[in-house]
Amino acid sequence: MTCSLFKVHFKQTASLFITLILLLPSLLFAQNYDLLLKDGHVIDSRNEIDGVFDIAISGNTIARVAANIPENEAKKVVDASGLYITPGLIDMHSHNFYGTEPYRAYSDGFNALPPDGFTFRSGVTTVVDVGGAGWRNFQQFKDQVIDRSQTRVLAFINIVGDGMSGAPEQNLADMDPRMTSIIANQHSEIVGVKIAHYNGRDWEPYRRTVTAAEKSNIPVMVDFGGAIPPLPIDSLVNDILRPGDIYTHVYGGGVEVRQAVIDENDQLRDGMLEAQENGIIFDVGHGGGSFFYSVAVPAIEQGLWPNTISTDIHIGSMNGGMKNMANLMSKFMNLGMTLNEVIEASTWKPAQVIQREELGHLSEGAVADIAVFSLQEGDFGFIDSRGFSLPGSQKLQPELTIRAGSVVWDLNGLAATPFEE
Repeated sequence: MTCSLFKVHFKQTASLFITLILLLPSLLFAQNYDLLLKDGHVIDSRNEIDGVFDIAISGNTIARVAANIPENEAKKVVDASGLYITPGLIDMHSHNFYGTEPYRAYSDGFNALPPDGFTFRSGVTTVVDVGGAGWRNFQQFKDQVIDRSQTRVLAFINIVGDGMSGAPEQNLADMDPRMTSIIANQHSEIVGVKIAHYNGRDWEPYRRTVTAAEKSNIPVMVDFGGAIPPLPIDSLVNDILRPGDIYTHVYGGGVEVRQAVIDENDQLRDGMLEAQENGIIFDVGHGGGSFFYSVAVPAIEQGLWPNTISTDIHIGSMNGGMKNMANLMSKFMNLGMTLNEVIEASTWKPAQVIQREELGHLSEGAVADIAVFSLQEGDFGFIDSRGFSLPGSQKLQPELTIRAGSVVWDLNGLAATPFEE
């Protein structure tokens, strides 16, 4: 090698070495994460986390949960100090088979709601439509709603083949356990079987619902119908339903055609606490006519707390006392549940009940469905389904909702880029 060639080679090597030295910091601190939630109070019931942590997200997945994750490892950082970070909420009782067909109620009719317009702004990332579709029209529901929604939409299939469409819900001949089970086994979105609104002193519709659920190894949800005299709720929850099945509208009833969980003397009926201890799930399902303080307050005072919190949201409840999941969770905090208890009843517990335990928690490797709340202190009012109100001093305000790693609701621009003139 000549002297001149040696000098050229030396200069090239030196230049490459200097470049590597200059790039070293960025190589050492590569931005591994797309989003970092920093210094939020994390509550994750499944993993028993209750404290200030950071959560890093890569793509659609929770990559890391730890204290003091360096900010320079993320492309975007959200200051969550002073806020609560929870798993995305699971609303286990919703009505989303919306459509434009007259006289179809909650099954391709006007009573149901498009999920994305009502979920993210309340911290919900998963809804379970309960009974909108039956085996005859589930494929339409999937094509029309499930596959077109950013919200994760799961379903309890109605034991009635025609779904929750009004008068056909009384048609015993259309309650086919075999066909219901066949369709349930074909679709992973189906997580249970629903019976609702049946009027009559006949247990056969309930037995057929349980039979269909047994064939698919999924739970039953019962919206107890009406009868004169009413059917005994004790028999339903202790003789018909199985551990893991769900009695929704737990604080409703108490009318001529339907028993409440308390009797006419405000005493909890025999068998209620025993049923809960034996594994029956008591679900709120507030709705527009299924949550009464006259039932809830004495029942809770005697120990019947809800296992799961859900809205029963539809056009008749969305603007009433129920409003949304965040308001409902706040209502139960002011009835005596702790913040951790209402979060568990809206995340990890419903995930267990619908047998979708990949949801409802913030484990590393889980899908990044996350809600961020502020907890406001002040004077608030919470209304029941009869228009009665109770005061409260705490209210959860949804600030940020993340669905599969993407920001889908940002009330005050926490994750937005500041504007600079």
